[in-house]
Amino acid sequence: MYDVVTFGEAMIRLSSPEYRRLENASKLDVEIGGGEYNVAVGCAHLGLKAAWVSRLVDNWTGWIIRNKGREHGVDMSNILWTDFDGVGLERNGFYHMEVGVGPRASAVTYDRGHTAIMNIKPGMVDWVSIFEGSKWFHVSGITPALSEGASEATVEALVAARDAGVTTSFDLNFRSKLWSAEQAQETIAKCIPHVQVLIGNEEDFEKTMGLKAEGTSGDYDALDPESYKDVARKAISQYPNVTLVGTTLRVAKTGLLNDWRTLLYDGSEFYFSRIYENLEMVDRVGGGDNFSAGIIAGVLEGEPAQDIVDFAGAYSALAHTFPGDVNWATRSEAESAMKGESARIRR
Repeated sequence: MYDVVTFGEAMIRLSSPEYRRLENASKLDVEIGGGEYNVAVGCAHLGLKAAWVSRLVDNWTGWIIRNKGREHGVDMSNILWTDFDGVGLERNGFYHMEVGVGPRASAVTYDRGHTAIMNIKPGMVDWVSIFEGSKWFHVSGITPALSEGASEATVEALVAARDAGVTTSFDLNFRSKLWSAEQAQETIAKCIPHVQVLIGNEEDFEKTMGLKAEGTSGDYDALDPESYKDVARKAISQYPNVTLVGTTLRVAKTGLLNDWRTLLYDGSEFYFSRIYENLEMVDRVGGGDNFSAGIIAGVLEGEPAQDIVDFAGAYSALAHTFPGDVNWATRSEAESAMKGESARIRR
């Protein structure tokens, strides 16, 4: 039915333009963003038939999320809709974004309490029908962090995907504003046994699995890529069902200037993308999600591991050059970037 199915929450993103503080903004830019939503959009832009599963309140805040997904070519027909109660006791989420510059980091403020997906329960989604004929299922650690019901529904979906012969990927995606490391480790341990492709950065592996890379700094910056190898080995050793581990390596020099690199481990060999040194960013959000999209596309297309990490690294690097969570880069642009071709204007 689908090349890839994702499951999670999307929010309306309100950003202050021109690097302003939210408190002194006179207008706000409106975008849609959310980990699994971003992955579905990234996959759709790469030509895959992608679907996004979630639960939304049936009012304009839900409609804009649905409509934007459709605009990107994502199948939004599997959304569970719940009636608007008139006051927002159950609602759709927002998040507020200040894009940092220079020494000032970007900052996110969540407004995502009491959202519709927090009330999702096992049995609400017909996973058997959704996964019939589908190839891939992707979810992240954000979804089970939302509520006990969302956590149980995540495990239910992973088990259903496994039973249907669907490849599963899981981005650890630790969010300290949603839960503690102890809570994350207890819950994630129920998810990973059903996962084949595991994705995360050094903080994610430490906080959700207790696997710490040697040399990790307090702000998880400037990590030696060699230090990550031990973490990847331990992850696959701990969970033999995992056949591929991916990570992004970021050095944040300023709010809008980073070094960027990606890595894959298939249980025997490590594969690194080239380093995108001094990557000039328009927006910090969405790099990891588009790395996941690049991996999914590469694996489904049967590409060798080195080509997959090269493409996923380029695709995710380009995601930083667009405002908002989603990636507008084309496949040909990513292929040019992975080869290190010049950014000279094309006429």
